[in-house]
Amino acid sequence: MASGSDRNPIIIGGLPSQVPDFDPEETQEWLDSLDAAVDERGRERARYLMLRLIERAREKRVAVPEMRSTDYVNTIATKDEPFFPGDEEIERKILNATRWNAAVMVSRAQRPGIGVGGHIATFASSASLYDVGFNHFFRGKDDGLGGDQIFFQGHASPGIYARAFLLDRLNEAQLDAFRQEKSKAPNGLSSYPHPRLMPDFWEFPTVSMGLGPLAAIYQARMNRYMEARGIADTSRSHVWAYLGDGEMDEPESLGQLSLAARENLDNLTFVVNCNLQRLDGPVRGNGKIIQELESQFRGAGWNVIKLVWDRSWDPLLAQDRTGILVNKLNTTPDGQFQTYATESGAYIREHFFGDDPRLREMVKDMSDDQILHLGRGGHDHRKVYAAYAAAKAHKGQPTVILAQTVKGWTLGPNFEGRNATHQMKKLTVEDLKRFRDRLHLPISDKQLDEGYPPYYHPGRDSEEIQYMHDRRSSLGGYVPTRVVRAKPLVLPEDKAYATAKKGSGQQSIASTMAFVRILKDLMRDKEIGNRFVLIAPDEYRTFGMDAFFPSAKIYNPLGQQYESVDRDLLLAYKESPQGQMLHDGISEAGCTASLIAAGSAYATHGEPLIPVYVFYSMFGFQRTGDQFWQMADQLARGFVLGATAGRTTLTGEGLQHADGHSQLLASTNPACVAYDPAFGYEIAHIVKDGLRRMYGENSEDVFYYLTVYNEPIQHPAEPENVDAEGILKGVYRFKAAERGEIPAQILASGVAVPWAVEAQRILAEEWNVRADVWSATSWNELRREAVETERYNLLHPEEEQRVPYVTRKLSGSEGPFVAVSDWMRSVPDQIARWVPGAYQSLGADGFGFADTRGAARRFFHIDAQSIVLAVLTELAKQGRIDRSLLKQAIDRYDLLGVTAADPGAAGGDA
Repeated sequence: MASGSDRNPIIIGGLPSQVPDFDPEETQEWLDSLDAAVDERGRERARYLMLRLIERAREKRVAVPEMRSTDYVNTIATKDEPFFPGDEEIERKILNATRWNAAVMVSRAQRPGIGVGGHIATFASSASLYDVGFNHFFRGKDDGLGGDQIFFQGHASPGIYARAFLLDRLNEAQLDAFRQEKSKAPNGLSSYPHPRLMPDFWEFPTVSMGLGPLAAIYQARMNRYMEARGIADTSRSHVWAYLGDGEMDEPESLGQLSLAARENLDNLTFVVNCNLQRLDGPVRGNGKIIQELESQFRGAGWNVIKLVWDRSWDPLLAQDRTGILVNKLNTTPDGQFQTYATESGAYIREHFFGDDPRLREMVKDMSDDQILHLGRGGHDHRKVYAAYAAAKAHKGQPTVILAQTVKGWTLGPNFEGRNATHQMKKLTVEDLKRFRDRLHLPISDKQLDEGYPPYYHPGRDSEEIQYMHDRRSSLGGYVPTRVVRAKPLVLPEDKAYATAKKGSGQQSIASTMAFVRILKDLMRDKEIGNRFVLIAPDEYRTFGMDAFFPSAKIYNPLGQQYESVDRDLLLAYKESPQGQMLHDGISEAGCTASLIAAGSAYATHGEPLIPVYVFYSMFGFQRTGDQFWQMADQLARGFVLGATAGRTTLTGEGLQHADGHSQLLASTNPACVAYDPAFGYEIAHIVKDGLRRMYGENSEDVFYYLTVYNEPIQHPAEPENVDAEGILKGVYRFKAAERGEIPAQILASGVAVPWAVEAQRILAEEWNVRADVWSATSWNELRREAVETERYNLLHPEEEQRVPYVTRKLSGSEGPFVAVSDWMRSVPDQIARWVPGAYQSLGADGFGFADTRGAARRFFHIDAQSIVLAVLTELAKQGRIDRSLLKQAIDRYDLLGVTAADPGAAGGDA
């Protein structure tokens, strides 16, 4: 490549990146000084010196262009490429067999009567990127540690299965059961990386695009956190995330790049497969996605390695003394390069090289076929190895490798670079023959003409297969592999929950604070206290968790290099490299990624962590619901706290903070065990049970979601002979009626239980109604058990028919049932069909708004007086009271007047 004054200037940031060299001798002295700094003091020192020089240049007002983007060529010069330690010929044969089996697996999955689909083109483009990693970089778990964490691109899963087949980790029957998980059980293979579906194989779910890169960043950060706190040795673990260039348009893909750079996560490498195509078209037809991504990553503080061209370009670039070729590469848009991937060598000669005599001269001795095979860097093992080695060696920054490839590479002219490639799932016989010939595989025409195309295996004793096993053995075992080595934790005894069970006495506290008090006691436990990972999006103080600052401290790998403004306070902000609390800033997505990484540490590193993620309720399942599904798929465990829950408890904040539906959203996640407790002793039983189910013997792959409130109430002491089973299963009688003659039942959850108790008093004193109050700690769990009961009965008609728990529990309770909560009616309506009697629900349906709590509850008609009216209405329907009493009740309590309601308790963020 040419340099200095021989190069065409490129305008960056309004300034030419090249200016005439009036004193080459002096220039060489400066360059020699830099070389000496690198050679004698290392890259870190040289980087520091360069940064200081740039600072000084700006101080002196010397205009320096922002080098956000470099030429459209490989970052690593040919002369700087390291020795390639592998046998390239054998690796080519391995890759050819893998390519074939991946494509055949998907094609066979389209056979008549099956037609379950699959994706061929993504792996075809990224096959070399994976192969070099498998052969030379990805560390396994055989040493008893966590190995490398590899986030495979979801649509590339057929290639990962195909390689596992060659290694005898999967068999032919399993390949033929691709995407047929139930009908071909136990051989079924999941469509994408799904740990829940294949818990011994996949580690990380990635196909929900954008979540893979986000999760990888926080996994790398969690590795450092665990090592800093002395929980696990993660020093040899490297995180690799394989991504698509189109995927980088997802906000989550780029949203937390700065965190990785800020915390110097040099244990992280992104490999972006830049095949220039989205699912149905070019990523940047009129632009250059590699250049764009380089600018974004470089600006965020990442080390950027561009892997654009394969070795066939090296001679051409070496003779580019004027920079004309580099300029042509710089100015050709991606859409045109995609076209070149589908055209002939003659077309490329005419349209790429033909418009300048100097370019034509460079290729005059090359045949059209040679021009046609000028390839992309992501398909060249030696170039890929050089990029990976440089990424692993780089210190102080995360690295992104931007590798250019061709989508559908080697699959033939009907696939390569075509816009429709992503949707093409089956190869014709002619496609297969061309594909076979290109891969040089010993498969006959007869085998392709008759029946389904066969899988190819060179034989267990072949040099290719032995080479694969040897490489994986030297790297510590097979990947991907998910291993659970964690042992059950020794859990606290009942005394750890004693404070919560005593109640709050005359003090009014929010249920959020009741939970925090339990957490504080648990964190003192010698067995599990250090395993808690506290996570919050910037508002620990809001949730009353600043009490943890002095003891647990906030994790920061750099420590606290300043004097805190509140240093004189007892609960001052404290940061530490060994901090236990993750203060992830205003990023619920980042916090949830931390939650998932911590919650799956029991499998990733064999060391269980107990994450406790506390957030504004509205910004949980609504904002990051996709990640909670990711959490379920990754079999992560932990506690999720939707604080400031309910539609009317945080009414000063208004619509977007008024959560009346997250419990309903939580009900859709099969791994989520959701509760809406009212009092501290209920929370204590739920937390104890959660620890048992997630971290005790026979642990389960679930996570616990509790909605807690910011409204101060008095928490009663735990009743004698408390119905602990009812608390955990979802409903128990909290307060039996003491007065009144006409029977009725009120079911309430969370912050609504005190309203129900007040309604119970009014009904007895003013309407002669004897209403029991039930605390419905989990509408969701009641429904889940009832649905499972009905499913059993459906499939076992000859067996004794089971009765849902909620039906059994409420059976024998007289009168109509009225349910109330601070959620929309759909939440308590989940159990309506199994309640043994007339049932009506009250709820906060509609948008939230800013007002007093009392006014909001009167507006939604969920306050105590509205509960009274609902009970009377149901009794009137049964003929137990005269209907004229309903109008009397409306008038007596002025239920049509919002301003008539008691404003209720004010304040109380926690």
